[in-house]
Amino acid sequence: MRTFRQMIDAINTALRRIPTWVLYLLGSLYPVWLLYLGMTGGLGADPVKALEHELGERALQLLILGLAVTPLRRFVGVNLIRFRRALGLLTFTYVALHLLVWLLLDVQIVSQILADIAKRPYITIGMAGFVLMVPLALTSNDASVKRLGRKWKRLHLLTYPAAFLGGLHYVMLAKGFQIEPLIYLTVIVVLLALRLFGFVVRSFVVLRV
Repeated sequence: MRTFRQMIDAINTALRRIPTWVLYLLGSLYPVWLLYLGMTGGLGADPVKALEHELGERALQLLILGLAVTPLRRFVGVNLIRFRRALGLLTFTYVALHLLVWLLLDVQIVSQILADIAKRPYITIGMAGFVLMVPLALTSNDASVKRLGRKWKRLHLLTYPAAFLGGLHYVMLAKGFQIEPLIYLTVIVVLLALRLFGFVVRSFVVLRV
């Protein structure tokens, strides 16, 4: 019978054999599959809303998985570090597609779009989260890491408020009391708290040294 450590080592060995392009490929094919379902009646009576919802929820799931990379390595031993950039870029892509579906297929009228952003808090919060993600996506490459140096890590701290705003957007979007959006937000808050706890502990150790 395998020990827990052996199981984790086996998982990490299997993960090392998976090239990152596989994740990009699967992540790229899923929106195409959703579009196909929408065009063939597979997304129900309101395919635009269904497409918008699916892209938004998958973006949240990818975002949570990206936030979980460090805690999984630190507390469990599962190493997904090599996939973190792909997860971040796919998250941004799904959020952008979610936004485009809302803009081009749902609302369509420019004046209405601007009015909704200004008057509906959940849309304002969602847009704010997307804006924070733009510089993260633009600098998720080796050239930017090298050019920005230490500033790159500080810039990518924007991941945390962007993640919180994404979870809050989903909670506010839901009509009435729904447990699923609250679960997403709770998981995001817990993961952010773990990152904050790790930062505080490291800072305390540095100060003690």
